[in-house]
Amino acid sequence: MVPQQGAVVKLDALAFAYPGGQAMRFDLLVPASEIVALMGPSGSGKSTLLNLIAGFERPDSGQVLIGSGDVTRLPPFKRPVSMIFQENNLFSHLTVEQNVGLGRSPTLRLSDGDRAAVSEAIARTGLAGKEQRLPRQLSGGERQRVALARVLVRRQPVLLLDEPFASLGPALRDEMLDLVAELHRDQQMTVIMATHDPRDAERLSNRLLFIENGTIAADGATSSFLAGQGPPAFARYLGERKRLR
Repeated sequence: MVPQQGAVVKLDALAFAYPGGQAMRFDLLVPASEIVALMGPSGSGKSTLLNLIAGFERPDSGQVLIGSGDVTRLPPFKRPVSMIFQENNLFSHLTVEQNVGLGRSPTLRLSDGDRAAVSEAIARTGLAGKEQRLPRQLSGGERQRVALARVLVRRQPVLLLDEPFASLGPALRDEMLDLVAELHRDQQMTVIMATHDPRDAERLSNRLLFIENGTIAADGATSSFLAGQGPPAFARYLGERKRLR
């Protein structure tokens, strides 16, 4: 299968505020197929930035550009984006096979080609033999594998990860990050990942954005940030995270 090229993601003077909340502003350029980690305190704007790209939030002003298109006013389902959340966003009454199949058709009217793609994705993510299980019959790691399998069949050029592995233990977390890296090698999608864990950023990304007070406060190489060369606010943030563990 020919690798699918990722898409450039650009946020141009993007302004947003929740009612009564702080004003946020994002300017960002992510080249096609790059993997970028977002780190910052809770409430700093990481999830909001991802939701603005995905279309779950609408900006007050500015533009969201993906590839060569302006998607600012498009609903989520019309954007060339897949997103995985911490709660994996599976439908509890649908089987593994059906949850993955939604990536091809929201009505689950699947062609033979669609069914073959679903079967391949399930096998690829280590879920073969569990096609007819419901989400409640799966472990947390298996549920996230279902979400990744759905990403595989969607084959969108942009993948957004909103702390999807935060509740997993270290070994399983590393396994899932390795699977994301493998999918990236195959499909070459652009990946933007929000995380609180510097180990996630170190394992997956070369570039890190520090989000603070609703804006991108610093942008640089992941290795530089984690070697202590980031801004003082980032060092304080890491220190606070260590104390919370």
